[in-house]
Amino acid sequence: MALTFTYHPEILAKYPNLCAGVILARGMQNGPSPDSLKDEFMAEQRAVTTRLSQTQLSDLPSIKAWRSAFRSFGVEPTQYRCAAESLMRRLNLNKGDIPSINALVDIGNIVSIRYALPTAVFDAARLTGPVTVHFADGSENYVGLGQTVVEHPEPGEVVFTDPSKKVIARRWCWRQSDDGAARESTTDAIICVEAQHPGARPEIEAALADLLRLFQEYAGGTYVSGVLGADQPSITMP
Repeated sequence: MALTFTYHPEILAKYPNLCAGVILARGMQNGPSPDSLKDEFMAEQRAVTTRLSQTQLSDLPSIKAWRSAFRSFGVEPTQYRCAAESLMRRLNLNKGDIPSINALVDIGNIVSIRYALPTAVFDAARLTGPVTVHFADGSENYVGLGQTVVEHPEPGEVVFTDPSKKVIARRWCWRQSDDGAARESTTDAIICVEAQHPGARPEIEAALADLLRLFQEYAGGTYVSGVLGADQPSITMP
């Protein structure tokens, strides 16, 4: 089955500043992070903690833009925070280090806090076809991480789904599903890093380059990557 990731035209029309770096990957090897990757992760956490001691998290252009996007589809951003803000808030409030999960997740989290941009790694094993980012109609099915109860998103909420209406992520970049989470068994994946603020393309390109470097070093595999937006809404790997 081909790997495909696409933004629905209605999303691109409502969010003209949307810019995303997307990687489609096959043949990766995941597992516990080696010491060198853990060291880079911890160093980045220390650097971000220092940076946030001098800058308010809410003043970062990327976080401001994501809060505005959440409000636009009816979600209170101080109740449901984008993934990058949640990670960085943990560091800012001295709630402890962000724990190591596995190599793929750790790489995504390194890049997320480095650029203050939500970054997701989705396991492709349980997908039934292309992943589309679109406005929910409320009939889609979501199961949270470590949960078994099926929930349905609110109509108008931004979700990532496959053709079976399986929700891979709710409230855009708030939280991934149990089905989509990267595990140590993950070999094929869809990775995305997204921005909503104007002029974000250079940051997305830099984040995309970091992701590719780290995945190639620690996970191997083959990759197709690109920057998506209004001019290129979709990417496919045969």
